[in-house]
Amino acid sequence: MTDRQMNDTELEALFAAGRAVRATPSAALLARVMDDAMAETGARATPEPRPHGAPRGALAGLVAALGGWPALGGLATAGVVGIWIGYAAPGGLEAVTAAMLGSGYDVTDMVPSLDTYLTEG
Repeated sequence: MTDRQMNDTELEALFAAGRAVRATPSAALLARVMDDAMAETGARATPEPRPHGAPRGALAGLVAALGGWPALGGLATAGVVGIWIGYAAPGGLEAVTAAMLGSGYDVTDMVPSLDTYLTEG
């Protein structure tokens, strides 16, 4: 429908016609916009004073610096679990570390196999 390509002269003529017609707002509209702007500026000129909270203690400041009570709860849980694992020393962990660290690696383990990609069917 409108796939016609315009050349530069046609395009320039179109832009010139657009530049020739200037729509100017009326003086009444500009006065109303200015009145609204001045009313809004006057309303925003006096900010409301913020209420000062009660002074915080050292513990409250530390809790806030760590991220609040949820973060402090996670930190306490991680600390207790770390102490528990360190003190209880689970016996099953030795079998896992022996199986993982006791074996060595061969060069063929480092090269990926393409057998699964090359199978047909």
